[in-house]
Amino acid sequence: MTPAKWARIWQERRPGVPLTLLQVPAADAPGLLRAEEADAAFVRLPVDRTFFSAIPLYTETTVVVVPKDHLITAADEVTLADLADEVVFHPLDDVFDWAAPPGEPGFERPATTPDAIELVAAGVGLLIVPQSLARLYHRRDLTYRPVTDAPRSGVALSWPEEATTDLVEDFIGIVRGRTVNSSRGRTAEKREAEKGRGRAQQGGGRQKPGTGKSTGAKPASRTAARGRAGSGGGGKAAKRGRPRRGS
Repeated sequence: MTPAKWARIWQERRPGVPLTLLQVPAADAPGLLRAEEADAAFVRLPVDRTFFSAIPLYTETTVVVVPKDHLITAADEVTLADLADEVVFHPLDDVFDWAAPPGEPGFERPATTPDAIELVAAGVGLLIVPQSLARLYHRRDLTYRPVTDAPRSGVALSWPEEATTDLVEDFIGIVRGRTVNSSRGRTAEKREAEKGRGRAQQGGGRQKPGTGKSTGAKPASRTAARGRAGSGGGGKAAKRGRPRRGS
């Protein structure tokens, strides 16, 4: 992910609303959203679509992590059949929903992917992961090869369906590459101002000569914000300021 780039664009477009990036284990991201401790998160698919909205961003290549001196390194890519006689670890935080895990089972299931990486480095088995995790936990004594017929993991931007605020819409626009002038990428203030002008015209407010402003409409509300911080490792979550009413 490139959250720093999106955070920089946010700062340029919404300098008055702080955006805090939280790094958390991928499995913890949905719970963080449900608890309203974050407003949006980069998660692995699938998600509970009865509660969350999600915009798929990309699908990762799946690789097998092996010691550098392993026979598999002689090939540019492998299949699951090539791993049938190998010990393949399936950590408890495995991101794949295997119907039938490939390879021979390990003597135990490692608690985490980093634990499984340590076992691969010890030469007692292999590990199948999305390519980003192979890069994240890279070691000089390990390498990886693509597995052509393995399940693939999709990454999406997700948020609670009922919490689709103007600020969340702004962040979605940034992630999707919308410009500041695009119809859906405008700031909340501009949208609120336009709504306010529309209400004024419909309400028959009296217009001041030469100003184009109506004296019979209430001004559009403005938003202020606050954010929270957190830490961990794995998934990414975006915490924007939570709006409060002002005048």
